[in-house]
Amino acid sequence: MEDVNSAFVCAYLLDGNGAGRRVEPVDIESWQPGQGLLWAHIDIHRPASRQWLQSRKDIDDHIEQALLADETRPRAIESERGMLLVLRGVNTNPGADPDDMVAIRLWLEKGRIISSRRRKLLSIMDIRGAIEAGNGPRTTGAFVVSLVERLAERIGQAVDNIEEAVEQSETQSGTGDPAELRSRVGSLRRQTAAIRRYLAPQRDALDRLYRHPGALFSEHEATELREQADRITRYLEDLDLIRERAIVLQEELMNRIAHEQNSRMYLLSVVAAVFLPLTFVTGLLGMNVAGLPGTATPAAFSIAVILMAVLGVGLAIFFRWMRWI
Repeated sequence: MEDVNSAFVCAYLLDGNGAGRRVEPVDIESWQPGQGLLWAHIDIHRPASRQWLQSRKDIDDHIEQALLADETRPRAIESERGMLLVLRGVNTNPGADPDDMVAIRLWLEKGRIISSRRRKLLSIMDIRGAIEAGNGPRTTGAFVVSLVERLAERIGQAVDNIEEAVEQSETQSGTGDPAELRSRVGSLRRQTAAIRRYLAPQRDALDRLYRHPGALFSEHEATELREQADRITRYLEDLDLIRERAIVLQEELMNRIAHEQNSRMYLLSVVAAVFLPLTFVTGLLGMNVAGLPGTATPAAFSIAVILMAVLGVGLAIFFRWMRWI
């Protein structure tokens, strides 16, 4: 259970061999680089977290503002002291939409990592579990690689779910309710656009990391980042294909709806054409003027009905012969 009054969601001192131990705020304040890799994770909604970060003299103001910002886009910014890295992951919190992507902000130094969150992120919880199990990252670069891999894995799952939903909609496009399918496909297009909005700059940030790794990443870690950048590129290509498929599917559904409407209007037009002469006859015989034929003949109504029936059937046969119906 997290202590919401604490400045830290969690804090670990890593031993360089995959394991680490939890540390208290007093240990963080007395930490020295030679003691091991320090990871401090804060929540920007907690006043204590904001106060702790704002009191740091060894963190530049623009870095502090980026760590505390409510809205951010993925990016990587290198400075003399370290590197600011902002990444996004799918929102797996209960009741949330996956396309509402969660940001994780990282300030990276050779012996220290400060991360800030606005909402919970399962990838961070995975790293915490790995550290406590003794299988966690050993260096700052390994921490970033591990985080990026976990983020990419869940992004891939979200992309696969969207693709499966599009395939299901394509299968139902010929039999399902067009209005319902259009609404579903529209929702899928919005999800695709929302995820792609952050994946493109995230790919660029990872590309910059592996091209200019600096002192924080080893050659092997830079290679791993390149693999993850390529992985994100594949997801972007999948999202582009999904978007095109969704557009084509929506067009097919619109054409189907238009065809059904045209069929109904055509049928109504044929029915109206059949009844137009009959309406003319009934209107003519219904005039209240003297001299109408059959007014004194008892069989006149039956004769008029038979004549209109014959006229209606004859018009229907004529339309059928002309292949209008």
